[in-house]
Amino acid sequence: MKLLAIAGIAFLGWWIAMPILFAFLRMIGLYIIVQERRSHVYTLFGKVVAVFDQPGLYSMWPKIGVRSLLVPLLGKRYVLDLRIDQTYLRSQPVNSEEGAPMGIGVWYEMYISNQTDYLFKNQDPEGSLRANVSNATIRELSNMPLAKLLENRHELSHSVREEVSETSHEWGFRVGSVYIRKVHFRDAQMIHQIEEKVTNRLRQVTSAIKQTGANQVSVITSGAERTAAVEFARAAAIRPEIVGTALRQIGEDPTIASAMFEVLEVQRILEGPSRITLLPSGAGTGFLGAQLAAQPMPPVAQPATHHRSGS
Repeated sequence: MKLLAIAGIAFLGWWIAMPILFAFLRMIGLYIIVQERRSHVYTLFGKVVAVFDQPGLYSMWPKIGVRSLLVPLLGKRYVLDLRIDQTYLRSQPVNSEEGAPMGIGVWYEMYISNQTDYLFKNQDPEGSLRANVSNATIRELSNMPLAKLLENRHELSHSVREEVSETSHEWGFRVGSVYIRKVHFRDAQMIHQIEEKVTNRLRQVTSAIKQTGANQVSVITSGAERTAAVEFARAAAIRPEIVGTALRQIGEDPTIASAMFEVLEVQRILEGPSRITLLPSGAGTGFLGAQLAAQPMPPVAQPATHHRSGS
């Protein structure tokens, strides 16, 4: 029982009493823990008495002494986030030099550079900075040529950043990168007209490309036909000369000429519609030859013709 009582007291001490004790020590400022990229600002009677903006473990007593006991009762502690924040302003109204209503999307970075100015010089520093960036965008980019608004975004972003930075320093803010992310038309009717013009232009370009291609194909086809006609005419012109030369060379040897003419005669007979009857040697004048010659010729087979019927 005694062992259980000691364990219970130790448990209560470590899990209940110790957190309460540490909370009391932090309340009186004996020690404070500052996280990374955080800042603790302590005020007493409306005045800033201590600022801790570096991460680590600190004590308020060496810095403000006995006043650390009054801060929890009569003062206040502010915990500020010093990390870089990002904001995007959509469709800021700007008119181009040509009178086109444009919308500008501005993206910018910001972070707290002076904790005291951020807390006490402006009631809403973030809203004021947002309004300042919007006004600087409208003031710097109004009445600019449309082509410059659409193309020179880097130069325009630098101009907006230079316009905003000087004023933001007074409120404890420092502006980082500023970038014009989007430029668009705000008038729906103008957008529709531009779409129609772009569509018509694309149709004209497509038709021109098709016509150019057809003309090129026609030129190539006519050139090929002309070349082919010239070559065919040349072949027809030199054919008699080639055939005559070959026949003259064949006619120089009577044996070759006779054999060639016999082959040509046999080929013409085979290609013709006449029927040839082959008889054994010595049977051409007998009864068998007469009977074979008296038989009628079978009809010549005609090539089949196909007829298509449409439904």
